[in-house]
Amino acid sequence: MTPAHQSSTDAVIGGPLKAQFEAFIDQHRAGLRESLAELTEEQSRRSLVPSRTTLLGLVKHACFVEQVWFDEAVTGRSRAEIGIPETPDESFVLAPADTIASVLDAYDAACAASRRATADLTLDDVLPGNRRGPLPLRWVYLHLLRELAQHCGHADILREQIFAAP
Repeated sequence: MTPAHQSSTDAVIGGPLKAQFEAFIDQHRAGLRESLAELTEEQSRRSLVPSRTTLLGLVKHACFVEQVWFDEAVTGRSRAEIGIPETPDESFVLAPADTIASVLDAYDAACAASRRATADLTLDDVLPGNRRGPLPLRWVYLHLLRELAQHCGHADILREQIFAAP
């Protein structure tokens, strides 16, 4: 964790719970984004596990996750209307045109849209558009934090494999 990330979470100690959630979520968003730092396009697409998981695919999937939780769940728009895959597995699929820059741009835009979508909500506000049914923002934040933390861990392992390769 970089000092900037540490200070952003330290700054909310004792602050409102929503600000604490958002600081930790942003810390993990940044960590996943940074997993693509210093990689070549080939390295970012390198398949090192049997699944579709690649570093670039992880960030592309995280973009999908942001749109599911903060567009679909907030607005009730369908995934087709949003322009995202129907399933999480499909969200890892890389198109030939996907690059580190294009995926990071999409991820940054999705994260910014997520922040805007929740800016005026409270943790007890209910998001009506999830396939599970209505869920409070508090639950969505916890779910997103869990998912981002898992993917940051996956990214750490993939980076270790890439940089250890001869």
